[in-house]
Amino acid sequence: MTATLVVIAFVAAYVLIATERIHRVAAALWGAAAMVVLGVADVQTAFFSERTGIDWNVIFLLLGMMILVGVIRQTGAFEFVAIWAAKRAGGRPFAIMVSLIVFTAVASALLDNVTTVLLVAPVTLLVCDRIGAPPIPFLISEALASNIGGTATLIGDPPNIIIGSRAGLTFNDFLVNLAPLIVVLLVVFIGLARLVFQKELTYDPNRVEELMRLDEREAIHDRTLLWRSGIVLALVIVGFLTHSITHLEPSLVALLGAGAAVAVSRLDPHDYLRDVEWSTLVFFAGLFVMVGGMVQAGVIGDLGKELTTLIDGRWLLGSSVLLWVSGLLSGIIDNIPYVATMAPLVSDLTGGSHDPHSGPLWWALALGADLGGNATAVGASANVVVLGIAARNGHKISFWRFTRYGAIVAFVTIAISWAYIWLRYFAFA
Repeated sequence: MTATLVVIAFVAAYVLIATERIHRVAAALWGAAAMVVLGVADVQTAFFSERTGIDWNVIFLLLGMMILVGVIRQTGAFEFVAIWAAKRAGGRPFAIMVSLIVFTAVASALLDNVTTVLLVAPVTLLVCDRIGAPPIPFLISEALASNIGGTATLIGDPPNIIIGSRAGLTFNDFLVNLAPLIVVLLVVFIGLARLVFQKELTYDPNRVEELMRLDEREAIHDRTLLWRSGIVLALVIVGFLTHSITHLEPSLVALLGAGAAVAVSRLDPHDYLRDVEWSTLVFFAGLFVMVGGMVQAGVIGDLGKELTTLIDGRWLLGSSVLLWVSGLLSGIIDNIPYVATMAPLVSDLTGGSHDPHSGPLWWALALGADLGGNATAVGASANVVVLGIAARNGHKISFWRFTRYGAIVAFVTIAISWAYIWLRYFAFA
């Protein structure tokens, strides 16, 4: 009975988020409160449990990078990059979009997708303002590209870190097995972007002419702070890349970087704290508690056990089901708690088997969770962050507008991923 009520409460909160009848933050907090009232969430499960609680690593990673971005913004660096990128693309909207998509995807693989969109989104808003183009198609394409690019490496998307830890997979394992596919998916996505956004890529020719006459170097108005904050950002990136050596969590690296940037900047707290998306952080907290309630009630675990029974050594079937089910569920619930729940089940499936065909189950889980996160506005952390940044800058992206594009991209990329898994690990293994 409790599990049924938990599902009803979760679905009700999700409908409120999707329909936007009330603000998404209020809907997430309503859902979290329902989990407390139903007895599946308390202080221990909501705040201190890695399995069912708020993922503080995600929250503090976001907070640290938001503060760091707020410091860098004061230097004029984003204006410099915006003008430089737009001039190199000749002010043509689609050329600019392609350059931002490629940069976002590559940076998401080397850093992580949340950090990347925090850095790229402000630049995008400035570029669009300079050429008189609507920023929403650019922001949506960057969120989708970040999830595609982040799939390629161990550190690119938070679910990959969970999978790598549980399966004992290294950075190179992800690179060798997933990076070739991600290159193909990125090319396909650029074609899809051309198809779905073509009518929205308008611009003002007069503003483009003005832009081409600008000198981007004049946008930098605090070179000393630029050097200082640039060094801090470089050290943060090194910290992300050396996670497997230092074992410092990305959230701790981000917070240390934020503290160092604040210390060297000597700015007034208002200058960098105004860039913190507090509503986004609260939304994430509520969403984590909602999903944690589903986990605590055994709903997701029961689904995983049914999946385990269904597979029963049939590895191609297992990989296919896991890929598509992960893609579907990761579009509905955030992919981080989903993978945290499914990883032990996949470990049980593969741990006792010496069949080499069982290994692709991990890649199916990673691809389904990462790419499926593109399906809806709340499917991945990067999506939520982009929506928050857009709203703060007066460009509200509705749940359904994002989903209208994201669902297409998720379906196409997962379908290609299924073909890749079948060809590489079964047909020509």
